[in-house]
Amino acid sequence: MAGEVTVSAAASLTNAFKDIAQGFESAHPGSKVLLNFGASGALLQQMAKGAPVDVFASADQETMDAAQQQGLVRAADRQDFVRNALVVIAPVDAKAPPAALKDLAAPGVARVALALPASVPVGRYAKHALEAAGLWGAVQAKAVNTTNVRQSLDYVARGEVDAGFVYATDAALLKDKVKTAFAVPLDRAILYPIARTAASGNATEAAAFIAYVRSPAGQAVLARYGFLKP
Repeated sequence: MAGEVTVSAAASLTNAFKDIAQGFESAHPGSKVLLNFGASGALLQQMAKGAPVDVFASADQETMDAAQQQGLVRAADRQDFVRNALVVIAPVDAKAPPAALKDLAAPGVARVALALPASVPVGRYAKHALEAAGLWGAVQAKAVNTTNVRQSLDYVARGEVDAGFVYATDAALLKDKVKTAFAVPLDRAILYPIARTAASGNATEAAAFIAYVRSPAGQAVLARYGFLKP
């Protein structure tokens, strides 16, 4: 269909991209944006199996690299459009929330929400930070594995775990239920790339959507949800 564009985007982009899609449709009468959210790795697997996708936005470079290696996107079509930060959150009523990574290994913390590093970028970033601090084994033993960042956020919000790794943008969504305990030190930037897919059935509309995401209007929406400029 001429004005239809299917966008697969990282779970952390859910709220921002819903707003951006509305703005895009208003600016492009006759256009329709179909949104599909999930862990970046899961979205990549869907595309590899032939799911029709026009635009792919992942929460890390590794997943987009894999998409490129598999011929699902072209190098020339990818660009970084926002930056995020990794944080550890605790339930809002936690009496003694962890103040640093080492506190997650302490006896007072029994369960930590941690997205699966194999398929979820936020889990990969968390594992990298924990390995650098020599704490991966200790924290992995307490991990409650989740399939995407929003599941980790929900577990903490419901008080089912003592702490969880999420992006700063996710923590900001539920300020009445979770609090940011601390920012996680990382030696790499959390940059989100976006690309038109090689198999897009609507390349013109896909390019227009990406241009809108990167336009002042799109960037203003992302900034409102706490995303940073790349």
